[in-house]
Amino acid sequence: MDVIGTSAERVGGVDRVTGAQQYLADLPIHDVLHVKLVTLDYPTARILSIDTSAAEQVPGVRLIMTAADLPDPMPRYGMQHHDRPIIAIGETKFHGEPVAAVAAETLEAAEEAAGLVRVEYEVLPAISSVAAALDPASPLVQDPAIRKEGPFRHTNTIAEYHFGWGDVDAAAAGADLIVEGTYQWPMQTHFAIEPHGFIAAPDGDGIVVWSTIQHPYQLQRTLARVLGLPLAKVRVIAPDPGGGFGGKQHPKFEPLLAFMALQAQRPVRLILTLAETFQAARRAGAEVTVRAGLQSDGTLVFQDFENNFLLGAYAEAGDRTASKPSYLSAGPYRTPAVRIVSRGLLTHTTPTHPLRGFGIPQLTWAREQILDEAAHRLGMDPLALRMKNLARYREEFIPGDTPADGDWAQTVEEAARLIDWGSPLPEGRGRGMAVAVKSGPTTGLSYARVRRLADGSAVVLFGTSDMGQGARTVFAQIVAEELGIPLDRVSVISGDTAVVPYDQQTSASRSTVLMGNAVMRACDDVNRQIAGMAARIYGVAEEEVAARNGVVRMSNEEIPADEVVAAGLGPLGGEISGVGEMRKDVVPGHPLAGTATFYEFNCTAVEVEVDAATGVTRVLRHVSVGDAGKALNPGQVTGQDDGAAVMGLGHALMEHLILDEAGRVRNLGAVDYRIPTVMDMPGELVTRSIENGDGPGPYGAKGVSEGSLLGTAPAVAAAVRDAVGVVIRDLPLTPERVWTAIQEQQPTR
Repeated sequence: MDVIGTSAERVGGVDRVTGAQQYLADLPIHDVLHVKLVTLDYPTARILSIDTSAAEQVPGVRLIMTAADLPDPMPRYGMQHHDRPIIAIGETKFHGEPVAAVAAETLEAAEEAAGLVRVEYEVLPAISSVAAALDPASPLVQDPAIRKEGPFRHTNTIAEYHFGWGDVDAAAAGADLIVEGTYQWPMQTHFAIEPHGFIAAPDGDGIVVWSTIQHPYQLQRTLARVLGLPLAKVRVIAPDPGGGFGGKQHPKFEPLLAFMALQAQRPVRLILTLAETFQAARRAGAEVTVRAGLQSDGTLVFQDFENNFLLGAYAEAGDRTASKPSYLSAGPYRTPAVRIVSRGLLTHTTPTHPLRGFGIPQLTWAREQILDEAAHRLGMDPLALRMKNLARYREEFIPGDTPADGDWAQTVEEAARLIDWGSPLPEGRGRGMAVAVKSGPTTGLSYARVRRLADGSAVVLFGTSDMGQGARTVFAQIVAEELGIPLDRVSVISGDTAVVPYDQQTSASRSTVLMGNAVMRACDDVNRQIAGMAARIYGVAEEEVAARNGVVRMSNEEIPADEVVAAGLGPLGGEISGVGEMRKDVVPGHPLAGTATFYEFNCTAVEVEVDAATGVTRVLRHVSVGDAGKALNPGQVTGQDDGAAVMGLGHALMEHLILDEAGRVRNLGAVDYRIPTVMDMPGELVTRSIENGDGPGPYGAKGVSEGSLLGTAPAVAAAVRDAVGVVIRDLPLTPERVWTAIQEQQPTR
């Protein structure tokens, strides 16, 4: 059908842009109770008593739940560590953690009652920095009794990871130049347009939960465990969310809502405000110290990293954030000796959830600035230094692991061309670039089902969430291509664990590769059955028949698949159902449980203008070039890259959560937390894809959508340095920070 490689119309796109799409808050749920959380205005406090008597008198209040109403011991949950309680027990651990929840007939009644719940508490000291988390004298965020056995059980370190190869100390002794620096990345929020929302309702002898979650099957497992139910009795429905960016990957308040629904024996709904959403998920802040050694010709001889990630009060997915990206700390460069120490630290702050890039931006921020420093010290072009050390196609840049899966030099050269690297610039302007690489999924399991119906139309069922990345469109394109069916005759169904087959998760830019291959294999299964039909109908050996793209081929004859299926199904009709599986198993002994399925590689280059009198940085041109393998839908790839680029500019120039001296978040909401608007857009935004068809996904595709923000911050910082000669190691690059650096530092150009 020739739909692969075209910018086919987005499935569900019209509903999204016209407002017709129903988000979770819009779903009509009969007899639903509205839930409001009761929180304290401090990150950590000892709960002395909770008085709900006044709140219970509010007309319409049907249930108030505290820790006393839940099983003892308190059920706990989490991705890797089951450390998070259903509701705060004994003391709160972060600003916004609920101590009670009210369910009422109206939202107004729930809000009034929540304000009448009286909590007597004692404020406790909170820790929120790397230094405090590492200080043995600091209070423990978690009770050691709920921690796993190990050397860090009585500390605020969740885990410590050691990666690397070669002899760094010996390499350092022979280096001509050693550069070192410590770089800070602040805590940031995901700021999806749709806040988090949850609905739970009794379902016979089970439970049904609606959630804005990206991983419905993970939520199903969590609910089954904390409720003591079999998986078959837990149904999760995940409508298309209004953005996710990783913040909606893992369970938050769904277990609480489930217990409330079962106790009330009625549906309950909780829709967080934007401020509450800020308190529900955030990106890990990080402090990265990096040393690099080079020869006088720019050849890297070693890289040495100490990475500290601020994970928050509960481990959630943060522990993985400290390990997986740190494994790639040294980037896509050929480096003989590498040493990496990475820690995940507990703090009295909002739990960390992955944010687009999954820790790689924090590490790229440090490493790429160190390489710029080395280039300046050596009197070398930063582009030339990167090209000299960049891994070549099929070269193992991490010994024993997935080699470079693209001709990455093409990507860097194209970015340099598009930014006019090396051409003269007027005073106050500068250029910078950064190179970044992110591992795709290291494990994975996706199932898909494709039903070819009697009239020649088709339905594809899958568990991947479409949170704006266009997964449904791509899967429909694959089915249309493989079965030879017009795209408008393909329907897609997702988001309901009672209907669609299992998918491990929607993250790590995996959808097109892992689920896409599962859809391809389901189509192969359908085509095999069509070929078998043709063999029986026409009396030929099955090995002599092949079906694909809507055509059945036998010897020198081609027959439309519709004709074969009509004859094979006969007057009773029916369908041909195919199943597909894509599995990437755990690799025993591998530090990350598996090798990278693919790499998301990107080069970002920017040109800025800095007003030295005010510190205001204007991005005049932003270039992002990514290695896509094959763009199955070029329009969607460009849209994802553009969106990631603008998000990266927000992280670089303005976004950060501000904590006061007590550890409370002071900029909750859109007024005080700045994100880019149309007024902050680059004068020119250019995105390109390198397509060599060398990916492991359908038709040679790789994952996209994260690459364009991985290196944005260091590229902007390098351009600011080129423009006004100052080095800034802490984000964001606000006008105040740039102006202060100009005033305090002597130019280092």
